[in-house]
Amino acid sequence: MTVEELIDRGERRLRDARLVFGHGTDNARDEAAALVFHALRLDHDDAARAYTQRVGAAGRRAVEHLLQRRVRERIPAVYLTHRTWFAGLPFYVDERVLIPRSPLAELIEARFQPWTDPARVRRLLDIGTGSGCIAIACARAFARAHVDAADISAAALTVARRNIRAHRLMSRVHAVRSDYFSALGKRRYDIIVSNPPYVSHREMRALPREYRHEPKMALAAGADGMAAVDVILREAGAHLKPGGILVVEVGDTQGTVEKRYPSLPFTWLEFSRGGGGVFLLRCEDLP
Repeated sequence: MTVEELIDRGERRLRDARLVFGHGTDNARDEAAALVFHALRLDHDDAARAYTQRVGAAGRRAVEHLLQRRVRERIPAVYLTHRTWFAGLPFYVDERVLIPRSPLAELIEARFQPWTDPARVRRLLDIGTGSGCIAIACARAFARAHVDAADISAAALTVARRNIRAHRLMSRVHAVRSDYFSALGKRRYDIIVSNPPYVSHREMRALPREYRHEPKMALAAGADGMAAVDVILREAGAHLKPGGILVVEVGDTQGTVEKRYPSLPFTWLEFSRGGGGVFLLRCEDLP
């Protein structure tokens, strides 16, 4: 059996199992390919040649093991391969952190333009950093900037530090254990960015099994999904430099945010690659 035939068979199996996708891939074909290539230790950059390779019994067993876990346990493929991509960069992830999938990647790649002057950005803060993907991508986008990667979870920060080391950014990206802004003193930033928890109690109960493998504290945000957003909006102004910006992803909680804060002049960002529910505020707009 060739690699391509294994992928074909894996695709059918994943599709027939009625799985839920959305953690790095959105279809059975891409997910099957990711699992097969990982099991066989193949390089995606060499896919054209790899597809015709024949696979022995040991390789087929390795592929079967991953497919079986994906189907029976509903584990997202990224947690099985421990590898994903964000803003064009590779990251290690496991069940201690949320799987990166934020539309913020597109904004980071654009260096937050036209909302800020990249040449003037020197300090950034990522609240709820998880795997560190946002903080690391920001450090890559702003080569002269220092980034604080804050998270209340010590387990998540262990993963973040692993990724910081892998990207050789230890001198510019600093993992900080902090409950929002509590451990940051009087530091001020040019950009504060966050993909905080914003899932309500009702939405948490309705989540597919795949999402229940992710850390609950990275998703759940109180009865109405606003517990984290309320804190950020209340305290961010004291940590932004004049002219600084706050960018926060709130997903489907956008309507609740607008109703609760009708006086705030939110700019809701649009993304060419899809996704939404991301607002931007300037320092001068915040209390």
